[in-house]
Amino acid sequence: MRRFYPAHMKWKLAAAALMAGILLAWVLLDLPCLIRAATGIPCPSCGMSRAWLAVLRLDFSAAFSFHPMFWSVPVFGWLLLYDLHPLKRQWQNGLILGLLLAGYLGCYLIRLVAYLRGEIVL
Repeated sequence: MRRFYPAHMKWKLAAAALMAGILLAWVLLDLPCLIRAATGIPCPSCGMSRAWLAVLRLDFSAAFSFHPMFWSVPVFGWLLLYDLHPLKRQWQNGLILGLLLAGYLGCYLIRLVAYLRGEIVL
């Protein structure tokens, strides 16, 4: 594993804390999704906040129903802490990122088709 450099780490942690604060305020104020409000179409991460609130209640089946890719948030955080290179071999890093992105794209397309057919409400 790569070693963290203190100067880089404090900026990464500060950015993560700022993002977490913004997201927490967004959830607590119960603000709508900006993309859905502007276009009427749900964004790829619609349901993620509700999924993580369900995880905090230890209701993993509800979290999965809100957004099946909820589990990938810590994995993305791990990738970003290591500048997208947490593993020594480059192909392994690319494989992890590619699988996550393919999972998000596939999940979004399935959920979007179901939403447009009126089968689910996001």
